[in-house]
Amino acid sequence: MTDTAPRPTLEAVAARAGVSRATVSRVVNGGDGVREPLVARVRRAVEELGYVPNQAARSLVTKRHDAVAVVIAEPETRVFADPFFALQLRGISKELTAHDNQLVLLLTEGRDDHARVGRYLAGGHVDGALVFSLHLDDPLPGLIHHAGVPTVFGGRPGWSDGRGGAVYVDSDNRGGAREAVRHLAALGRTRIAHITGPLDQTSAADRLDGFRDVMGDIDPGLVVESDFTPAGGERAMRELLDRHSDVDAVFAANDLTAAGALRVLREQGRRVPEDVAVIGFDDMVAVAEQTDPPLTTVRQDIEGMGRLMARLLLRRLGNKGVEAGGAGTPSSVVLPTTLVRRASA
Repeated sequence: MTDTAPRPTLEAVAARAGVSRATVSRVVNGGDGVREPLVARVRRAVEELGYVPNQAARSLVTKRHDAVAVVIAEPETRVFADPFFALQLRGISKELTAHDNQLVLLLTEGRDDHARVGRYLAGGHVDGALVFSLHLDDPLPGLIHHAGVPTVFGGRPGWSDGRGGAVYVDSDNRGGAREAVRHLAALGRTRIAHITGPLDQTSAADRLDGFRDVMGDIDPGLVVESDFTPAGGERAMRELLDRHSDVDAVFAANDLTAAGALRVLREQGRRVPEDVAVIGFDDMVAVAEQTDPPLTTVRQDIEGMGRLMARLLLRRLGNKGVEAGGAGTPSSVVLPTTLVRRASA
C-alpha cells in the first residue's frame, strides 16, 4: 500500500496565511466581511498547500451543495442517441462549471424512476434542478413542486392544473415552423406535408400550430405524428407516400426525423429537392450537414438554451458573478429561430 500525505487543514491554511481559522473559513466558503488583502493571502495559501474544502462541512456553513440536478424526462436509450441532448447538456455543463457547480444527471424511464427522482430532489442533495423534455402527463413537475426545489424548465410547460410562475427557456417553435413552411410555399410547392414530433410535448405541438398557421385547412392525411427519431421519420415518410404520392414538400419536426424521411425518399427514387423539398428543425450540424443532400432546417441555439437555463437557475439561487441580476425569480425566455438554407429545399 502507498502512504498518502495528510490532507491540508483549515488550520494549516490559517497558519500559512497568518490569519485566523475563522477568516479562512469565510474566504473559502464565500462569506463577506474580509478585506481584499487578506482574501488574497488566504487564496495564495490555499493554492500553495493544495487545500480542498470538505464539501459536507462547507454545506453546513453555507446551506448550499454547489450541485444542480439535470432531469431529462426520457430513457437513456433516447438521451444517448440524440445529439440534441448532448448539445443542451454541454451548454448546461459549461455554465455550471464556470460557477463551480456540479451537474448531477437524472434520467427517467418509468414511474419508479419518477418516484426515485422525486425522493432525491426532496432529500436536499442539490440546490436546484433543470428539467427538460417533459411530456404532458409527466408527474415530474408535481413531484418537483412538492420537493420545493428551485427549478428552470427547458421548453414551455404544458400543464394546466393551476401551477403558475414556472420559469422556462424555449425557442420560438411556432414562428420557426411558419418560416419553414412559408419558404416551401415560396418555392412553389403545393402539396406540403408535416411529420410532427410527439404531440404530448409542447415543442411538437407548437411546430404543428406554426405549420397550420401557414397552410390553413388542409387534408389531415398530410400530417403524420412521429417521435423525433430517424426511425420514426422513416415510418412517417412511408405513410405519407402511401397516402399522397404527389407530396412535393415535407416539413419535419426535427433534423433526425428529416434524416429518416430523406432515406425513404432516396430509396423510393424521389429526388430532393427536385421532386420533394425537405426542411427540418434544430440545425444540429452533425446531422444537417451529413444528410444527402445537406438539410435546410430551422436553427435553434440548443447549446445556448442550456447555458441560459443554468444561468437563470444560478441567478435564482443568488450565485455571485452570474450575469443580468442577482437573486430572485427571473423571467422566462423565448429565443428566436432562423432558417438555414442548404440543398434540400
